[in-house]
Amino acid sequence: MTAGLRALERPAAAQPEGALVLLHGRGADEHDLFPLLDLLDPERRLLGIAPRGPLTLPPGGAHWYRLGGIPTPDPATFHATFAQVAAFLDELPVPIDRIVLGGFSQGAVMAYSLGLGRGRSRPVAIVALSGFVPRVARFSLDLDDLDGFPIAIAHGSYDPVIPTGFGHEARDLLVSAGAEVIYRETPTTHTIDPAIIPELAAFVRKATT
Repeated sequence: MTAGLRALERPAAAQPEGALVLLHGRGADEHDLFPLLDLLDPERRLLGIAPRGPLTLPPGGAHWYRLGGIPTPDPATFHATFAQVAAFLDELPVPIDRIVLGGFSQGAVMAYSLGLGRGRSRPVAIVALSGFVPRVARFSLDLDDLDGFPIAIAHGSYDPVIPTGFGHEARDLLVSAGAEVIYRETPTTHTIDPAIIPELAAFVRKATT
């Protein structure tokens, strides 16, 4: 598609009322969250986009940045990907303020970053699944004027990859900034719990209606 990123596109049923962009986790690819587009937008009101991370790193698959620790992505690859995905979003045929930006794991980290990064226009809503708010040199979030901004966060209580505390940290930070946060924690590991899908679909619909 645009900005040099590969992506799968799921067309809307009619003229799109917005877009839903889902960013996969570390080592996956654009196919991983593609089925989630229909689950979160079953009426196909939105243009659905599932991009592929621009990096190929060990142990394989696509990545958004090189690991530098949690919650500290490698700055060089993080900043390069941030610029590339920002350009990708800005070139979509839907304005950023009509885009729900979501992701899982590394994809959730990028959704927080691109949705709330200083100097970026905000999407209409963010869906962050099993991620964390990153701490990266020369990067900061813009948490001003978040009153009522919709964010859905989900995390597994037994997540061995990104511990639940990072979900709590994101929730508390964003609630204190005035965002309207839905936080759901279920007894799962590092995965997307099917039990939360109906509520997330309702969240996406509300945000784009």
